[in-house]
Amino acid sequence: MSASTAPFRVRYRRSVNDPDLRPRLLAFQRSWRESRDAQVRRLEQRSEQSFDELRRNFAAVKDHTLERMDEYIAEFRANAEAAGARVIELATADQAVDYIAEVCRSRGIEVVVKSKSMVSEEIELNHELEQRGIAAIETDLGEWLLQLARERPSHLVMPAIHQKRQYVAEILGQELEREFDPDDIPAMVASAREGLRGHYLSAGAGLTGANALIAETGSVMVVTNEGNMRLATSLPDVHFVTAGIEKLIPTWADAERQLQLLPRSATAQTLSTYTTCITGAQPGKEMHIILLDNGRRAMRDHEPISDALRCIRCGACANVCPPYQVVGGHTFGHIYTGAIGLVNTTFHHSVADAAGPQGLCVSCGACETVCPVAIPLPAQILDIRRRVHESGHAPLWERAALRLWARPRVFNALMGMGALASGMARLVGLARRDHLRLPLPKRLRWRAVPTLPLRSGQTLIRARSSQPTIAPAPANGQAVDLFAQCLADRLLPSTVDAAARLIEAGGATVNLPEAQHCCGLPAFDAGDWDTARTMARQTIEALEGNTRSVVTPAPSCVISMRAHWPQLFADEPQWRDRAAAISDRVHDLAEWLDGPGHLPSGCLIKAGSDSWTAHRFCQSSNRGDDSARIDQLVERLTGEHALPLAEPEVCCGFGGLTSLAAPEVGEGILDRKLNCIADSGCDTLITNNPGCVIHLRAGAVARGSEHETLHYAEFLAAQLPKQPTSSSPPPISSLLPTLSLPPISSFLRKQEPTNNHHQ
Repeated sequence: MSASTAPFRVRYRRSVNDPDLRPRLLAFQRSWRESRDAQVRRLEQRSEQSFDELRRNFAAVKDHTLERMDEYIAEFRANAEAAGARVIELATADQAVDYIAEVCRSRGIEVVVKSKSMVSEEIELNHELEQRGIAAIETDLGEWLLQLARERPSHLVMPAIHQKRQYVAEILGQELEREFDPDDIPAMVASAREGLRGHYLSAGAGLTGANALIAETGSVMVVTNEGNMRLATSLPDVHFVTAGIEKLIPTWADAERQLQLLPRSATAQTLSTYTTCITGAQPGKEMHIILLDNGRRAMRDHEPISDALRCIRCGACANVCPPYQVVGGHTFGHIYTGAIGLVNTTFHHSVADAAGPQGLCVSCGACETVCPVAIPLPAQILDIRRRVHESGHAPLWERAALRLWARPRVFNALMGMGALASGMARLVGLARRDHLRLPLPKRLRWRAVPTLPLRSGQTLIRARSSQPTIAPAPANGQAVDLFAQCLADRLLPSTVDAAARLIEAGGATVNLPEAQHCCGLPAFDAGDWDTARTMARQTIEALEGNTRSVVTPAPSCVISMRAHWPQLFADEPQWRDRAAAISDRVHDLAEWLDGPGHLPSGCLIKAGSDSWTAHRFCQSSNRGDDSARIDQLVERLTGEHALPLAEPEVCCGFGGLTSLAAPEVGEGILDRKLNCIADSGCDTLITNNPGCVIHLRAGAVARGSEHETLHYAEFLAAQLPKQPTSSSPPPISSLLPTLSLPPISSFLRKQEPTNNHHQ
């Protein structure tokens, strides 16, 4: 099979250097979201069911069909062949191409007109037929324009969404040998219709995909907004249908369920313009239905990925994806684009083809919230990342960095050296607003480099007196383990101290477990599960041995402990049970303040200003965690009201290592967020995850924005009743860890778990 797709790095540089791509895709995403949400609300009212109920009902239909796939293939084959069609089940892309080419050769067909077939893109049919002397002509307007430009579709439903009308006018002018006004879209569409008409009349075969294959009648259902598909299937003597075996559904009632969800999720329409159903061949003509495997059975048998076969190719996952808005589908995917492309490319093509785009995903989880068949795409992408890492496609710098991160002594020593360097930078005037004045490369100038404080969060807590309790205090007499989080402890120590003060204000005593470091999230997200296990074991050992609640100001760590640890230790029952004992008592700080450590409403001193707004951590928001609504918590405790913020739950662009591996993606997403913040008119932005604070603050400083960026714990702690004066800080020598480092070669070796069970 040919490899006509450019290498990932080439596609990436091309997309980030296109100045028109981001604004076009941003306008599209916002418009689609508004229209789609309105359509979903109307559907919920009409059906008296929630979107979640509707999509899970249809997902159950798809799951049932996949479990009994061979049975439904046999039923479909029997009914389709009884109606005059021929059904061919093929295992590979090469077999599918060879079959179509042989039918064309044997019938003397030199031109094939095509419509709506992603499978034909998957098997690179146009290129392969061209090599055999057969012209395959796209007849959907977007696909035809891309074919003329020698490009691939960049979206599952709107293939040319990345192109501007000026480019379309240029391509049409070259093909039809006349000039077009780029603002006269109706004229361009009419000319395209004229340009395609001759191909319909000369074609010996037509080829379409299928949105659904209905087993009970052997019918093919195709949903379109252009009438060309009906010409492609009715005029030529031969009709090919290329469809993945996952497109089977049992009944027409199931097809109706699909039609409730597909147009609303794809193009935000109540119903597409054309829904065409074909049962069997026309008299005197041929119909060949090709059922393609090409890795689909392997997907079905791999449990973490099998749900991806529910996909109905609506493209909604791309329509809400922040990185997609920055780089478009040619980069955020291989042939299949968007989040679903990050998953199925490994099975339809190769791990190598899937590797590059994996680093663009920021793990925000937005894709799962709009998927009309409830595919757990974020979890599946993490599983594919593990495959990429284990196959050796992860960058060396990433592997080395994670090995260093997994060694607490080394991590703390490096942070200590960074703190000393930051202190010297402050002395010589190389720091501004707690960020260094450094001459960064052009692709990194959009963010400033934060200075490292000399004292960690845990050191700040140990150096002060306890925070006075606010009466009534429901947590009175309790003891709480504070999990500081590795980045927050070293980069945002005041956040960690503020979290402790809020817990103490609720009447609880704060305990700082020795040897706490990192929950393993950075390595897990990167696909390095061996290193993630090492980090997780360290944290489990640091936190176990008691029944105290564990509270952290980092909701990302809560997600890691609750959702990722069971996956990490699925094959290690002893560690799985020890992990569960910890995760069962882990709380996000906001969850604690609204629950076990409930602070009374209005108990904090008003700051005297309502000029603040809130960015909600995307992962928590998209998982439906109530604690993500930090604006509601702050309003309850202070009586102050947040300023409205557009897109409060859209990712800020931090994405862990993504903002290092693909800084232009981090920049593009952050720029979108900072524009929304500027439009709010706030003086203070609060958010609830340390990574968001670091990222948003660094971007605001680099941009020159004047608003302050705080973790909400800092914002709330500043309004607590005043505590006694802090004791004198300990000497510098007691704050810094030893700087002796083990040999570099040892950093890259696999880490072994420690044997001690309790700290």
